[in-house]
Amino acid sequence: MEPVDLRELLEQVQAGRLGVASALEKMTAPVVADLGYAHVDLQRHARCGFPEVIFCQGKTCEWIEGVVRQLHEAGQHCLATRVSDEQAEHLAAIFPGAQQDRVARTFWLSFGEPRPPVGRVTILTAGTSDLPVAREALVTAEALGTNAALIADVGVAGIHRLLRHRQEFMGADAIVVAAGMDGALPSVVGGLVDCPVIAVPTSVGYGAAFGGLAPLLTMLNACSANVVVVNIDSGFKAGYVAALIARRAARVH
Repeated sequence: MEPVDLRELLEQVQAGRLGVASALEKMTAPVVADLGYAHVDLQRHARCGFPEVIFCQGKTCEWIEGVVRQLHEAGQHCLATRVSDEQAEHLAAIFPGAQQDRVARTFWLSFGEPRPPVGRVTILTAGTSDLPVAREALVTAEALGTNAALIADVGVAGIHRLLRHRQEFMGADAIVVAAGMDGALPSVVGGLVDCPVIAVPTSVGYGAAFGGLAPLLTMLNACSANVVVVNIDSGFKAGYVAALIARRAARVH
């Protein structure tokens, strides 16, 4: 239970709107839901600031549905990544109010009234082919409650495209840069800004790109000191970390 939720619960008891027994039941609710095929971590939100996220690859539609139901019944948001077309159709039929992004391969089912977004995250892509990874980062950053924007196709083959958008990303709390092929864009962006740059190597490119290994090595050797790197095609991880940085920055300011 988050501190703000615990405070609200105690205030309800103090005001006589909620009995002690009911409050105790809410405070001692199970922290793990055992579904047989999954142990759903219902305390992830309280510990880490966001509920457990479902990685759908390798899971059946029924397993995913079960975890989504469990999270939603516990009053938590639900984000799922790597959602296949079959899984997307299954979930859409059961949860018609959810948002799905077929490019990002994500599923998002919110709970309750949304809070105003805080902080600022900007996602850049070197090429249009990097958009699936970038959109996964975008959906994730928005789900975590930040103001997120996406600028696509501004790679180093036409650096003027990046510079014309400079004012749009200069004030960001964190920047995600998705790039395949040579993976040079994050280091260039890092040299222009004073915030963390989270580089995402993508598996876009011809043979010697080795499925994202070449841009990964380029990014790990970036000259710009503010560049850090996540795994190949891991838009989720980049968006998640960028959002945490932006949320903390908003809290400080």
